[in-house]
Amino acid sequence: MEKGKIVFLNGVTSAGKTSIVDAIQLRSNEFFYVVANDLFENTIGDHYLRENYWKYLSDAIVMMYHTAKLFSDHGKNVLIDGILVERPELKPHYEQVKDIFAGYPFYMVEVYCPLEVCRQRNIERGDRTEDQSEWQNKIMAKDIQYSCTVNTHLHSSEECADAILESLFGGTSNIST
Repeated sequence: MEKGKIVFLNGVTSAGKTSIVDAIQLRSNEFFYVVANDLFENTIGDHYLRENYWKYLSDAIVMMYHTAKLFSDHGKNVLIDGILVERPELKPHYEQVKDIFAGYPFYMVEVYCPLEVCRQRNIERGDRTEDQSEWQNKIMAKDIQYSCTVNTHLHSSEECADAILESLFGGTSNIST
């Protein structure tokens, strides 16, 4: 069985990853499945997150990557909505990701948005701290090799989704080839 494609959308909170995931799913009938940091964080009991947030979140994030591999092993394409941060519990996070997905059809997409715009989006959302994007940016992995980059400040989620599909797969019609 051919492995499914794995597309990792990497960016700070409020950069627009989830909106792009939604737009990709509307544009392509090939991406039914999504794994996301937020979803896997919700699998951890609040007691454990209060006890040692980064330890338990790091464990869940690594399991998320293996879940994406499992989808791929079954021929299913999957989107990862996440952020590569270099915390002591995950170091070297980016190297771990490369090792986990070695031999898989894996694509890393940078979802970029200026931090001041993310700050405003965080304020408008109300469910993030105002400076959350800034502190995530400070601990984000460096020197990541991206397959493509989109800018959600200059382009709509739909335009970014189209750009990703075109850049990685030559458009939606050839995605499963």
